[in-house]
Amino acid sequence: MAITNISQAKTQLSALVERVLQGEEIVIGKAGKPVAKLVPFERLATPRRPGALAGQIVMTDDFDELPEDLAGAFGIKEA
Repeated sequence: MAITNISQAKTQLSALVERVLQGEEIVIGKAGKPVAKLVPFERLATPRRPGALAGQIVMTDDFDELPEDLAGAFGIKEA
């Protein structure tokens, strides 16, 4: 795994992306500490299915009501 600093990454981004496309992982550091990692993008093996959780999630009747303690924390007074 290669480590490069931010200023090098700015000037060599295209070359770093090419290395990632070859399967290499690149760690980007700031002040000598790793802060980010460039890795190949991987698509999901199976496409997402909208509605996969249908019938499994329940909203209570008071879902839209703001609890008093939370309203107070935001400085909101219920009328």
